[in-house]
Amino acid sequence: MEESYRNNRGERVMSGSLSKNTLPTKKNLARSFVGALVLIPITLLAQSLAPTPRYSDQAELSKVEEWVLSQGAVESIAPELAAILGVGSDRLPVKLKSYRTSGGISLAFAISTNPKQEGIVLSALKTITDKMKIYSVGTAWLTDRSGTLRRTIAVDASGAKVLPDSSRASEFKNIKAFFVKKLEATGPTITSSPSPRMSATAAKRKEETK
Repeated sequence: MEESYRNNRGERVMSGSLSKNTLPTKKNLARSFVGALVLIPITLLAQSLAPTPRYSDQAELSKVEEWVLSQGAVESIAPELAAILGVGSDRLPVKLKSYRTSGGISLAFAISTNPKQEGIVLSALKTITDKMKIYSVGTAWLTDRSGTLRRTIAVDASGAKVLPDSSRASEFKNIKAFFVKKLEATGPTITSSPSPRMSATAAKRKEETK
C-alpha cells in the first residue's frame, strides 16, 4: 500500500510501500542483540583455546646459533661422543663457543656444521689429568634451535652413557640460559657470516645476485 503526505511547500509526495515484514520489530532487534552477546564469548573462548605459538618455544636458541656460527671457533667432536649423542659415527665438525668457570668446568655451545648431521651440543665438562691419561667428566646434551632436549649423556673416565633426560633437566635449563645471557651481553646485533651449512653452489648463486 502506498501512502502520501504533503511537504512544507504543500506539494503532494508519494512514499514507498511499507510492509510489516520489512519493519524491524522490537522483538527481532532483541533477538539479534542477544545473539550477538552469545556469539562474542564463544568467539573469545575459541581464541583462548587455540594454541598460540611462542617465539621462545619455537626458536629459543636460534639467535645463539647464528652468533656461534658467525664467531665461534672451528672444532670437532670425537666419534665416540658423536655416536652416543646420535649425530653420526664419524668425527663431527662444529663451530664452538666455550667459557671456563672458576671451578675449571668448560661450558660449551657447539653447532654441527655437517648438513647431514644437524644439531646443537651443550656441555659442561671438566678436564681431568692423571699420570696415565687425560679425560673429561661431566654432562652433554643434544638439542636444536628450539631448545628442546633430545638426549642427555654422562661423560667420565670410562666413556659416555645415555641418561634419562629428567635426571639433568635443571642443569640443561641453566646452561641454555647462560648462553642466551652471553649473547645478550655482546650487544643487540649480530654480524652473521655465511653459514658453513650452505653449499658452494648456493653461495655462488648468492654472490651472482648481488
